[in-house]
Amino acid sequence: MDAEAVLAWLDTVIPTHTGERLSDLQKVILQQVWHGRRYLEIANYYGCTEGHAKDVGSQLWKLLSKVLKEKINKNNCRATLERILRKTTVISSLICNSQFSPHTISLANTDGTNEALNANFLGRTEAIAHLNNLVNQGIKVIVIQGEGGVGKTTLAQQYLHQGFDLVLELLMAKETQNITAVEHVVEEWLKQDFDEEPGVEFGVTLGRLKRQLHTRRIGILIDNLEPALDGQGRFITPHRNYVELLRVLADARVQSVTLITSRDRLCEPGINASHYRLPGLDITTWQQFFINRGLAIDLITLQNMHRAYGGNAKAMGILCGSIQEDFDGDMAVYWQENHADPLSATDLKNLAVSQINRLQALDPQAYRLLCRLGCYRYQDVSRIPTQGLLNLLWDVPASQHRQIIVSLRNRSLVECHQGEYWLHPVIRTEAIARLRHSDEWETTNHKVAEFWTASIQQIATFKDALQALEAYYHYIEINEFELAGKVILKSRDNQWRQFLPLGSTLYRMGWLQPLIAAITQVISNVNYNQNLSELYNILGDLYWITGKIHLAIECQEKTINLSTQALKSLIPKQENKHKVYYLRMLEVDSLLSIGLYKIDLWELEAAAQLFQQVIYLAQNTEHHRWAEKASVCLALVNSYLGLREASFSLADVVYQNIITEQIVEQTGRFAYFIQILGQTYVNLRDFAKAQEMFQKALAFAEESHYMQVKAKTLNGLAEIYRQQKIFELALANHSEAIKLLDKIGAKCDLAIAYFNLALTYQEMEKPIKSKVNFEQAIRLFIEMKATKQVEKVVGYFKVS
Repeated sequence: MDAEAVLAWLDTVIPTHTGERLSDLQKVILQQVWHGRRYLEIANYYGCTEGHAKDVGSQLWKLLSKVLKEKINKNNCRATLERILRKTTVISSLICNSQFSPHTISLANTDGTNEALNANFLGRTEAIAHLNNLVNQGIKVIVIQGEGGVGKTTLAQQYLHQGFDLVLELLMAKETQNITAVEHVVEEWLKQDFDEEPGVEFGVTLGRLKRQLHTRRIGILIDNLEPALDGQGRFITPHRNYVELLRVLADARVQSVTLITSRDRLCEPGINASHYRLPGLDITTWQQFFINRGLAIDLITLQNMHRAYGGNAKAMGILCGSIQEDFDGDMAVYWQENHADPLSATDLKNLAVSQINRLQALDPQAYRLLCRLGCYRYQDVSRIPTQGLLNLLWDVPASQHRQIIVSLRNRSLVECHQGEYWLHPVIRTEAIARLRHSDEWETTNHKVAEFWTASIQQIATFKDALQALEAYYHYIEINEFELAGKVILKSRDNQWRQFLPLGSTLYRMGWLQPLIAAITQVISNVNYNQNLSELYNILGDLYWITGKIHLAIECQEKTINLSTQALKSLIPKQENKHKVYYLRMLEVDSLLSIGLYKIDLWELEAAAQLFQQVIYLAQNTEHHRWAEKASVCLALVNSYLGLREASFSLADVVYQNIITEQIVEQTGRFAYFIQILGQTYVNLRDFAKAQEMFQKALAFAEESHYMQVKAKTLNGLAEIYRQQKIFELALANHSEAIKLLDKIGAKCDLAIAYFNLALTYQEMEKPIKSKVNFEQAIRLFIEMKATKQVEKVVGYFKVS
């Protein structure tokens, strides 16, 4: 017997007594003591002081002694725990293998105390074997079908979390209007689980996912599919692209296995999927479940309940919880009172309604918490930390908080694992329906939104960003569009050492289309206010990155107009100083952005005028950083226009500032402009300075995973190698740059990269390869309506 088995067992025993699980340090202490380690060794292993480890260990032995009714200490813990668990397992095995008797059975140790076993996954040996059989036949997509609460999700998770290199989960929204577009789902899988950027087109993105599925054994769970299906079992019109995803997942050549859970049958003729109808648990499993929780079994009553609910797993948990909490563990009395109740018919929904009604009568505070929990979406963030529950108890004294949460857990009305909570879909449906019709709907959404906002202080990962964005959806739910916009605009430190709005951080992480939709929804529902200008500013960059440059320019022009109007209305007072700074910052930032967009359209004279305007507005002001950036951009434009002296003059000033560290803002944003300075020196044929700037930009880009800067820098280095006739290095850098730009979907940068690769092949006198890449660049520029870029590339193409 090993420590892991004991920890798994304790994970079921302790919460039933305390409402909490062992802490990480308590688990480490038990594991290490199990193997004879001393407290000093444990402290060094965990990274704490020896005194702290001893204090936590002392608390652990007291807790185990209290729960297990035996004296346990550091010296005897292994022998005592092995003896208790072995005895419990033997008794349990004997009962499982015995025939029913007409007498009450109870599981007790010699001291008369009940033992709880690990009963989270019982009675599914046959189901696991059936799934194995289908997989061995080469079936790649299996739909586990059954009514709510039968255990579809539990079975799928148990199966997939054994023997797969990676498990991807898609929790379908509980309500049709909240279903996540499949494009966004696949984008997130690629970015977060495979460290690969999605393509510009969905077909390209699916191709990248398919390549990943060819290389690794991956398990995929698509949970609760039915909200996405129509009455004929086909995907509803807004989500037909899920068919394309399932075709990829069903391909015989992929190494993945996809399990779909659904109450409804999937009837898409183009998808090769097998259905498995999951039956209810048999009565032996029900008996084991109740025994594991220390209940005395009245077999006739148990048979009647099992028959009434068809062996439904969730019903089993709810019944057990209610019998324990509300009827002192007397199964027969519970059934005598409830068997004739029409709400206790065979349908799980009706059982849930009856138990929620009972909770309302017996424990109004726990009932209110349950309804409020229905407010959480359980979608992008599928489980709620304990603090998220405590946040909903705003009208209850803190001393009662834990008791209320334990009340819900004990009745099996809330799911819990390692301090995180969620509602079963059937329970959540009823809870949110009641909350919507109460006078707490708006208040609860406000509280939940405030919790999500406060829970994230710094954004270091994509998960952090999505959790911070949860507040947006709750404000949208109650039509608080201005507050939803503020969620997108709330600034935090991010992984690039920048203090940026959430929206800006999200698009740097590549979360483009969902963010465009979110900002558009706010803008279309908000009248004039200060936040609109910044939302348009972010939306402009989003359109730019995705190749919609003309829409991007329109957004930045709206930012400028709104900022100008707001500035005119402000009275020059001290209290308005920050607003004036903010609005002028937006104005110069938008002008700078439009200038960058104009470079990508190859409208160089217009770009130069914009950069000059930024310099005029920002130089030697609080916004001097923007003047420095505009100077770099103007130097680049001048180099393209052949104005060498003007370009050198501007470039060398910024260069001196960088090498003497007068520009101390070595953040991701300025790294972009260091790369532009490198490109300027390439155009001016000062390759030494160009390489110096590129190395600075490249070092930061690799450290902070700023892929766009890395790709543009590699493209610049490739140009240097081409002009130096070092073609092997040029091609290697071109290849890596194109791969990165294709991943992140930076369409304009990708077109420029293909153009430069074509020039390299032209220089190498390889006309066929040169022609292919010229045509790629032209195609992309045509898609962006970048007419002057097309003319430029065609001119080089004709020369070749």
